[in-house]
Amino acid sequence: MYNITAYLTIKNKTFYTLLTYYVDGIRKLKWASTGIKENESKKKAEKKLIQIRDEFINKLETITTTKTEDKKIQISFADFMIKWLDMIKHQVEESTYTGYKRQIEGRTKEYFTKHPIMISDLKPVHILDFYNWLYTQGLKGNTVVKYHANIRKALDYAVQTDLIQTNPAIKVGRPQQEQFIADYYNQEELNNLFKVVKDTPLELIVYLTAFYGLRRSEVLGIRWSAIDFENKTITISHKVVTVTNEDEEVKTKTKMITKSKTKNKSSYRTFPLFKEIENLLLYTKKMQEYYASIFKDSYNKQYKDFVCLDELGNLRKPDYVSHKFKQILRNNDLREIRFHDLRHSCATLLVKKGISLREIQDWLGHSSSKTTERYTHLDSSTKINSASAIEKALSFYTNTDNKTNKKDILDLDSNTSTNVNISNC
Repeated sequence: MYNITAYLTIKNKTFYTLLTYYVDGIRKLKWASTGIKENESKKKAEKKLIQIRDEFINKLETITTTKTEDKKIQISFADFMIKWLDMIKHQVEESTYTGYKRQIEGRTKEYFTKHPIMISDLKPVHILDFYNWLYTQGLKGNTVVKYHANIRKALDYAVQTDLIQTNPAIKVGRPQQEQFIADYYNQEELNNLFKVVKDTPLELIVYLTAFYGLRRSEVLGIRWSAIDFENKTITISHKVVTVTNEDEEVKTKTKMITKSKTKNKSSYRTFPLFKEIENLLLYTKKMQEYYASIFKDSYNKQYKDFVCLDELGNLRKPDYVSHKFKQILRNNDLREIRFHDLRHSCATLLVKKGISLREIQDWLGHSSSKTTERYTHLDSSTKINSASAIEKALSFYTNTDNKTNKKDILDLDSNTSTNVNISNC
């Protein structure tokens, strides 16, 4: 709403209105004739003044709206996504923002720069074409879903800020996700792993991860202050993650950050301290004190409360853990799995030992039991009891009138030349 001051004055023996208003802090003047002569009614001229003022206000607002609409039209979708990225920077966790930034400044910007489209002209077909292009780039459905989620959220913001009237992403179906079946180690394989990681930099990390089913970020975030040796408990309350380094003066593309909170409320949990783990922790603590004493000023004291450090007191990097783990498996001819699969291994071991799904959910720190179900894998040995029960309850139909049956065929003398085609059985 414009604040306009209107004055009535006489010019050339005619009543004129003088309108005073401001645009971007600059004072403007507008003269307009009422068409009423000086010798006519002044009240009539005053009414005309109000009419002229109101019409001028409406005209200014129409011009402003038109300019705003024109400005909207000039915003490309690629530029809008960058602006949205800046807007949410301080509303999400740094690690989450890093994921958004990688997508938007990467393939999203690349595609919509080559195929420019104004946000006001964006249609569902344009979004679908982008998803199809992502598939041609080798991305899987699980990754394309993340692009879809970000675009939909960004366009929701565009609707809220009146850049567009409706969100075209709503009409685009959620990309199909592939069913991911994670791998895991069974009990024997885990015990073999414990043997080969002995006296390696990953010994404690592997034990903690496998015994407690921790996420990589959680195991690296364990602090000495979270371990109660007196009451024999260990609490998961921090995490260490890798994010994009935006400091242009620093050459490294990524940096590690420590978070004084877990992935979700359920992830904050306290475990009993196993004797084997306790011994490893106490040994690690002594070794850290030893390294600090011999390296002196070269030893990094910034992370002295963290458990998983290298010899110079630096945090163990998440990527180092994954790469070193793979290297250990290869060097010892062990079946290759991801480091995160140790978490699946823990869940599977628990379910095979008869632990309830609810208890496993608490142990793993899942907010949903559906997530826990994806982590609990059952191999063929767990199906033996089910197979036995079905076999006892049901029986195969046998036609007693038919003298020849499948058992007779299978019992034929192996020396005969009869060939039995069972490909269609």
